[in-house]
Amino acid sequence: MSGVTTVSDQLAALIEEGFPTETGSIEAIFIRPVTDERKELQEAELLKAEGVKGDRWLPTCSRRLPDGSADPKTQITLMNARVLHCVSGRRDRWAFAGDQLIVDFDVSEENLPVGQRMQIGEAVVEVTEIPHTGCSKFRKRYGAEALDYINTECREHLRLRGVYVMVVEEAIVRVGDKIEKV
Repeated sequence: MSGVTTVSDQLAALIEEGFPTETGSIEAIFIRPVTDERKELQEAELLKAEGVKGDRWLPTCSRRLPDGSADPKTQITLMNARVLHCVSGRRDRWAFAGDQLIVDFDVSEENLPVGQRMQIGEAVVEVTEIPHTGCSKFRKRYGAEALDYINTECREHLRLRGVYVMVVEEAIVRVGDKIEKV
């Protein structure tokens, strides 16, 4: 045995350990003002029309409705903080994932089925059916091993790359706010 622990080994250990399923928290908030730019916030406003205020989702959303408007089912992405820390290696590399809310919470299909609502601080969001999978940018930023492990079909239900949610009740959310299923 070489004594080397791979990202895959670390992710497997995290899955085995499990994540909070009833009550979690926001660990970080990011917005993407323009392409390839990230800004970390301590609080952000979640809006039905815009997703996270200040984020570029609305004008640059790749998924559009027949009328040309941005699909609200892709407003906001949540990613598990423990998974992100494992693949990024360092806290200061979390922003590169491009997800707006980094959470200490189980985002798996079992814990958060499509349609499940969560209260995050005073806001309420709803899990959508749109899959959030790793792409070439994720591979470039965090490596092929991490992407391959996360995107493997047998682990899709775990949503290791994260989950899309849409805003149901608007409010300001803050780092440290509690997350609960409602």
